[in-house]
Amino acid sequence: MRKSVAAVIAAAIVAVPLAVHSADYSMTNRIIDEGFNRSQVMTTAEYLADQIGPRLTNSPAMRKAEDWTSAKFREWGLTNVHKEPFAFGRGWWIESSSVRMTSPRPIQLTAIPIAWTPATAGTVTGEAVVAPIASPADFAKWRGKLRGKIVLVTKPDTGSEGTEPAFKRYTDEELAKMDQFQQPRYDPAAAERGVRRLAFAKALDAFLQEEGALAYATKSRLDGKLVHGEGYLFGVGDTVKTPGVEIAAEDYRRLARLAMLGLAPTVAINNDVRFDDSNVNANDIIADIPGSDRSGEYVMAGAHLDSWVAGDGAADNGAGSAMIMEAARILSALHVKPKRTIRFALWAGEEQGLLGSLAYVENHFATRGNPNDPKATGLARYMGWGNRWPITTKPEWAKMAAYFNIDNGSGRLRGIYAENNPAVVPIFQEWLKPFASMGASSVAIRKTGGTDHVFMQAVGLPGFQFIQDPLDYGSRIHHTSVDTFDHLKGDDMRQAAVILAAFLWNAANSDALPRPPLPTQPVATDPFAYGDD
Repeated sequence: MRKSVAAVIAAAIVAVPLAVHSADYSMTNRIIDEGFNRSQVMTTAEYLADQIGPRLTNSPAMRKAEDWTSAKFREWGLTNVHKEPFAFGRGWWIESSSVRMTSPRPIQLTAIPIAWTPATAGTVTGEAVVAPIASPADFAKWRGKLRGKIVLVTKPDTGSEGTEPAFKRYTDEELAKMDQFQQPRYDPAAAERGVRRLAFAKALDAFLQEEGALAYATKSRLDGKLVHGEGYLFGVGDTVKTPGVEIAAEDYRRLARLAMLGLAPTVAINNDVRFDDSNVNANDIIADIPGSDRSGEYVMAGAHLDSWVAGDGAADNGAGSAMIMEAARILSALHVKPKRTIRFALWAGEEQGLLGSLAYVENHFATRGNPNDPKATGLARYMGWGNRWPITTKPEWAKMAAYFNIDNGSGRLRGIYAENNPAVVPIFQEWLKPFASMGASSVAIRKTGGTDHVFMQAVGLPGFQFIQDPLDYGSRIHHTSVDTFDHLKGDDMRQAAVILAAFLWNAANSDALPRPPLPTQPVATDPFAYGDD
């Protein structure tokens, strides 16, 4: 049988004896009993999804979630429960919204206001004009043609019917393919391109204002009458002036066809959306199970509490937040006394660029770049942070032994990514042995991104993401209007919370996990590449 790259590397590691990283099977039994027989993970997830609902950072619902989760941690006996504020921007939420085609026939369209766009002044009605605008170079084509119009700025397409089942679980073959080392790639110009895209959003708004457009509309990227409503200009002083909506793909294409036929469809939009500038700070929620004898050392688990607003934020990431909270409840209910402190974090601002976990990293672990560098704000912080050098660590950097993240829906855990850290492979294989019969046995060397362990890794800390069955997360749930409690799988979430609790216990009581080297500035992977503008 052909061995994977990770297995070959792991077999060669003799400096990490398993004895100091052995799983505590007696505690595993207790965790399994508490986690399966007295679980509260689904009641926690239900409260977040149904009773609080979508939790856009700094919205009233997010403030309620901050208070409720803090109270639950205290109720369960955790200590040091507190909010850690960081600069974010404006609060925003939707009171009501209606988007209708009024001619050539009346139809209620499936649509949503784009986050952090302003309200309409009552109902605004205008002809829908298809004006694809993807860069400032497109402005000239539409100059003088948009006054009093509803501007459809996305180029229409012909649809994208799926060829794969919407709901799936990983096969053994698919899990095996994940265990392939991927060489790191460094493109120093990538962040600059991202910042330019943000600048275009402001330039488009200025153009639409200059032209006298009533509102603009984008097309949802998914079929099936799904909408998302993502928007990123949340900073104080960054708000656009033109109301914006995202229209379901099927409705958008209907408008585009009618416009092409010369039937001049008219659209009426009434967006009652609200801003809150009373507190521009967002809050991470922190809670501890205190350690007994590792002076100041701790392990962490985290998930982001914030969500978008099209659905209820159930799978993304109420599910992950509920699993983190359930792991905390399980361990606290068992009155454990770990050697290291076990810290739980519920992050804010993840959907706008991992800003909550980034703030925690900067406040506790390390900074990047020269202190005199221009300070980026908003989403630009995310795009540029990984390209700042050098990295300057803080005393607490040495105290953080491991971080585990959950942010891929409600699917059961199938294993864990080693995140290009081959030294941890045999350790995680040992820790997963009790859970093979529950479907979790894979350790994949692959590095992952896009969520709150990223900036831990970016300063040389051992941050990890679990492998989860995808279910219908990527196909129809992620950020969409059907991200509701109905799509959560209780058996999967109970399994995940149990495994997470066991990993945290083992990490808190074992020798420190091997760390990757502290990153230093790499050279460009492709020194001859011409960048995309």
